[in-house]
Amino acid sequence: MNLKELSSLLGLSQTTVSRALNGYPEVSEKTRARVVQAAEAHAYSPNTRAQGLATGHSKCIGHVISVSDSAEMVNPIFGDFMAGAGETYSAHGYDMMVTRVGAQDEADTYRSLKARGAVDGIVVHAPRRNDPRLELLDKIGLPYVVHGRSTGIKAPYSWLDVNNTRAFSEATSYLASLGHSRIALINGQETMDFAIRRRSGYESSLRFAGLSIDTALMSTGEMTEAYGYTQANAMLDLLHPPTAFLAASIICAAGIRRALDERGLRVGQDVSIATFDDCLSYFGNGGDTPVFTAWQSSVRAAGAALAQMLIDRIRAPHAPHITKLWEAEFVSGASTGPAPGTSKD
Repeated sequence: MNLKELSSLLGLSQTTVSRALNGYPEVSEKTRARVVQAAEAHAYSPNTRAQGLATGHSKCIGHVISVSDSAEMVNPIFGDFMAGAGETYSAHGYDMMVTRVGAQDEADTYRSLKARGAVDGIVVHAPRRNDPRLELLDKIGLPYVVHGRSTGIKAPYSWLDVNNTRAFSEATSYLASLGHSRIALINGQETMDFAIRRRSGYESSLRFAGLSIDTALMSTGEMTEAYGYTQANAMLDLLHPPTAFLAASIICAAGIRRALDERGLRVGQDVSIATFDDCLSYFGNGGDTPVFTAWQSSVRAAGAALAQMLIDRIRAPHAPHITKLWEAEFVSGASTGPAPGTSKD
């Protein structure tokens, strides 16, 4: 049975039947229950393309990735985010479209997606300060939500973010409380808003602890294992090397640990490591016994929640914007301990 036949059987329009099956609020609960019962009785499986023609919706969500952020597509963090989002999309009958574009073509891509009706909404990844994509999406009327925030944007928009400033402030304070005065920051790319916030939290806690801010102990780059490894080696070669590292990702932390292992330095004794952990499916933090001391927040859960926020926005595009700020959870691991020469008492 197709949508036309089911609609005819019920004496309802195809639009009403489609909206009832997809949870649109303007359909009464009585009508929705009647439609769902008939669909189940006749083993109706919605045809996404037909639904789109009937409702004016493509039933597809877009993820546009610029070549400047192309490494994100092969990053386990992005993979876990998309897995979480995909679960929500599937539950609501949506497909996803991932498009890789040239740095200069991103704006035209959004306009094309809107003009062609190819997607019903967009998830904005890797927001930057004063990100021009948000103003563009508002202008062309394409619903969107942001994974993160964009400092400097005054117009309201929907977003979900982790409190990166607080997480890195707490992590720095924790290391300082263990007697560490040479604390290195292996940060993400500081063109990204989240990394800017993380550096801010780190620096504010150094100041509060009365510790100097040393640019030789700070780095910014793509959050890979190799990046953590090379940056840790460079800092360990300094005349006054760090006794603790704060890493932007557990992937970077693994690289830092490799550098320490090669030098015969004991993690948590000679040098400490604290990290941010996205709770990656394929890169766990040691299970029941955490390897790293970490501030953690599931990026997979963020993907699922943000996808739901976008679907809700597509259904009610003029509703007030929703913002969610999650706090990272502290997990004590074996990777941190008192600074060398500091009493454990």
